[in-house]
Parts: sequence; C-alpha cells; structure tokens
Amino acid sequence: MRYMLLIYSNEQSSEAASQEEQDRIATEHGAVMAETSRRGILKGAEPLQPTSTATTVRVQNSKVMITDGPFAETKEQLAGYYLLDCKDLDEALEWAARIPTACAGGTGCVEVRPIREMRAPA
Repeated sequence: MRYMLLIYSNEQSSEAASQEEQDRIATEHGAVMAETSRRGILKGAEPLQPTSTATTVRVQNSKVMITDGPFAETKEQLAGYYLLDCKDLDEALEWAARIPTACAGGTGCVEVRPIREMRAPA
C-alpha cells in the first residue's frame, strides 16, 4: 500500500538553522531516501518552498478566489513529503520515525496517511 509521509516543521526555526544543521538534516534525508530507494519502496520525496511562496485557490458560489500565502496560520508548516509503497502501516511508521524534522532546535512531526486508490473512469 502506498503511504504519504507529510513532514511538518517550523519555518522560522528552519530559516534560523546554521549551515551545519542544514547539512546534517540533508544528510539524514539522503540516508532515508537512499535506503528506501534501495528497497524499491521510494516513489517520490521532495522538499517544498516556504509558505510565503504558496498560492491558495478557493471556489465559492462558482467564483474562483486566489490569494497569496498559506491557507491557515499554524505553528508548523508542511515542509515536504515522502511517497512510499510499504507492506503495511507499521513499516510506514518505522520510516516516518527516521525522517528528520527538527530544525534549529525546533521539533516537527511526520503525518502518515494511506493513499486512497482511485479507479480509472469507465
């Protein structure tokens, strides 16, 4: 089953991280990506640009509204993701525990969600 592992961290802490801290985090992500790739379960992994680059689209009463920035104020922002094809939730949780989320002393989390399979239109 495919799982989306959504990485949340504090952007302000990330921006304040030293180059040494950024390099350490990149190395840890590289190790997770290399191992999941070697096992054939890595289907994708990317960091996201900061929420200041986001554009939010809403449709209300058939009218499209576009606004700059994130859709909600939160302590932690979506920073990136992994898409893994794991045998079960336990395996996905094991990988989630290996993903670095702490930046500049801050802590983050990884949300693990199974991907709902969609049928092709008939």
